[in-house]
Amino acid sequence: MCELFGVTANKKIVINQWLKDFFSHSKDHPNGWGLAFFDDGNVHVEKEPLQALKSNYLKCRLKEKIQTSIFLAHIRRATIGDDSYSNSHPFVATDNTGRAWTLIHNGTIFDAPQLSIYLHHQKGSTDSERILLYLIDQINDLNNKSQGILKAKERFKAVENTIKKLAPENKLNLLIYDDEYLYVHMNAAGTLFVNEKPGISAFSTHPLDDEIWKEVSQNRLLVYKEGSLVYEGIPHNHSYIDDPEKLKLIFMDYAQL
Repeated sequence: MCELFGVTANKKIVINQWLKDFFSHSKDHPNGWGLAFFDDGNVHVEKEPLQALKSNYLKCRLKEKIQTSIFLAHIRRATIGDDSYSNSHPFVATDNTGRAWTLIHNGTIFDAPQLSIYLHHQKGSTDSERILLYLIDQINDLNNKSQGILKAKERFKAVENTIKKLAPENKLNLLIYDDEYLYVHMNAAGTLFVNEKPGISAFSTHPLDDEIWKEVSQNRLLVYKEGSLVYEGIPHNHSYIDDPEKLKLIFMDYAQL
């Protein structure tokens, strides 16, 4: 599966060492890398369908000081979709109020028929991109019904309800940023950790150093702003447990496309 990394903080911090440790894991994740910056109010995505350790661009990038207060990074080990720019994370989509949503995903969707309508509309072929498109449609529907821009707590509930619809039978580890809040969800035990300090929260699929990394609360949406937890959702009971047979079947289905 893929690996996720994200940071939210109340001030800009240097994250180069975390990134070097994170991208070193790409020896087992050869299908692409990506990162997203947000500090000037816009989304800036840099990604390649290439193993991070083989990327000359990323090597040069990490020699520069990377100082930020909100950041996402991803390394890909593909289950669905070929090695292409369009299949590399992060994915970005804009809702009908102009708000940009950025998503990275670790997991596989085995059973979610509501995502199938996006197969012919998405730019790539990953289930992860379809998750984002589905979320945007849920947000747009609520924006239309409210005849205005959703308040923060309304967005929290919209993301939470979307996750609860998609979580059954699926591995749904997500980091999502909506230009204001970072949404965190993990439903597979031992697959997402958080390093929390005053004003800083860093998330990673695996602990990145000898500091204290705690497992993220499972099966509930967590929302952060400027390094602090601001919302905890209601827990659901849709834990994902690895099933090699299900993965084998999905590989066979994809091979026939």
